[in-house]
Order: sequence, then structure tokens, then C-alpha cells
Amino acid sequence: MKLRGKAHKFGDDINTDYIISGKYKFKTLDMQELAKHVMEDIDPDFYKKVSPGDFIVAGKNFGCGSSREQAPRALLASGIKGVLAKSFARIFFRNAINCGLLVLECDTSPIESGDELEVDLKQGLVVDLSRNLEVRAQPLPEVMIQILEEGGLVPYFKKYGSFQGV
Repeated sequence: MKLRGKAHKFGDDINTDYIISGKYKFKTLDMQELAKHVMEDIDPDFYKKVSPGDFIVAGKNFGCGSSREQAPRALLASGIKGVLAKSFARIFFRNAINCGLLVLECDTSPIESGDELEVDLKQGLVVDLSRNLEVRAQPLPEVMIQILEEGGLVPYFKKYGSFQGV
């Protein structure tokens, strides 16, 4: 599973209210509507900059704060395919996998906004094509890769009915 997209870089401690503000997530469950407001408190034009398949690149503790799954679902609806960060809040990490949003821990320091990235999930490798460098990612367990490949936990269970091979 190789993915390719542009990097959108943010710093440390990006909480779920920065990802999608509470003023929106309590008004609607329409993910396409929520997607228009993703990251707007940090970058009001973020939604206009995202192309399908792009990545958020962040520092430490991405997804801290409330545990609502609107945050990863709204990111997916905006076109973001995955988040690369130095570390994640535990509940956000699981919610992201369950929703089908790729999350990988790696050293994001050398990556800049606008860089073209290729992520090889099976190899646990992030290639910054713009800077000609490779960054090793913390490998995901095979079952998580399978869940991501199926588009999230619900599609996975609809297809297999249980965790295969675990």
C-alpha cells in the first residue's frame, strides 16, 4: 500500500478542537460540511489547499483533547489520507484507524509544508520526494494495516466478520 500526496505541516499539541471546532461538530453529522472547517482555527484557508490524498504532518501529541471520532472522519472527508506525527494521543490514534485514516509515528522534523510525500505502509517508510530523503516510521501491526486497506473497522468487519489471523 503506497500513498502519495502533499504535506501540510503543523506543530505540537494539535487538539481535536483545532482539527474540527466544537462549534461545528455539535451542529451536524454531515462529514462533508464538517470537512469545510477542518483546521480553520489554525489555517482558515486549509480546506481550499487540500487535494485528495494529502497528508497532515505534525509534531508531538497530535489529536489530544476530546475523543470524538468527528476529528479523523472530518479529516478524511476533507481529502486528507493520513497524518504523520512524532506522537499521537492514544484515543485519536485508535479512532483514526477505526475510521480508515492512516496514522504513522515518525520523525517529521525534516518535512516541510508543500513537500511531495510517498508513504509505503508495508515498509514503514516515508519518502520526501521534494527533499530526496527517507524517514522510517513506527510499523503498524498487520491487522491495523488490513483495517486501513478495507477503509476502516466497519468495512473490515462487514467483509471478514472478525479479526482474521490474529
